[in-house]
Amino acid sequence: MNTVKILNTTISETSLAEVSNILNARNSLKVAICNTNTVVRSYRDKQLNKVINSFDIKTPDGFPIAKSSSILYKNSQSRVDGYNVFLKTINDGLSSNTSHYFYGSEDLVLKKLITKLKNDFPNINIVGSFSPPIGSYKKLIEEEYIKNIIETKPDIVWVSLGFPKQELFINLFQEKYSVESNLVGIGAVFEWVAGTKIKAPEFLANLGLEWILRLVQEPKRLFRRYLIDNLLFLYLITKQYISKK
Repeated sequence: MNTVKILNTTISETSLAEVSNILNARNSLKVAICNTNTVVRSYRDKQLNKVINSFDIKTPDGFPIAKSSSILYKNSQSRVDGYNVFLKTINDGLSSNTSHYFYGSEDLVLKKLITKLKNDFPNINIVGSFSPPIGSYKKLIEEEYIKNIIETKPDIVWVSLGFPKQELFINLFQEKYSVESNLVGIGAVFEWVAGTKIKAPEFLANLGLEWILRLVQEPKRLFRRYLIDNLLFLYLITKQYISKK
């Protein structure tokens, strides 16, 4: 899989179909779903940048990342967002009985998520789920919090701890236990699928406006991310474009 450089992050040139096929066919992969927050935070944090760039797949999640890739490298890159990666991978894996484990979020969210998935995909193979306590990603690597994952050996572990905690958790988990499961950082997708938070319509997401609905729902948590980091991204990507020209 080819990659391109967006700020200091290597983003994969890929598609929903390709990511789904790879997740259902291979193992021991680390996958990051990358938006503007990912690349801006990585730009400012060298250690985080090193972790993200070590992942096997870094999908262009948001419209700004996909559009920047397309403009800078003329590759016609489309969004490969977490929500659609999640649902397509599950659907495509039904025929091969791909097994899934859901790690993170809250108990109520996980219960609603599993109910929704079993209703939409009656043959889905769910081998487990766990809502860990609040704590550092290093604490969550302790055996009591990941023992069930190691024992059930799922094909894919979907991790919803928020960025960058989920990516740091995935990296350390794989480093320490060398599991064969594919590990995917999925952010708010559990809540969108469960219906505990509203997902923006695809037409808004494809216009790069999904952030507005998310900001309205969680203004305190997302204010800095969307109004400061997004402006910084525009400034930095413009510099990259001028430099490349």
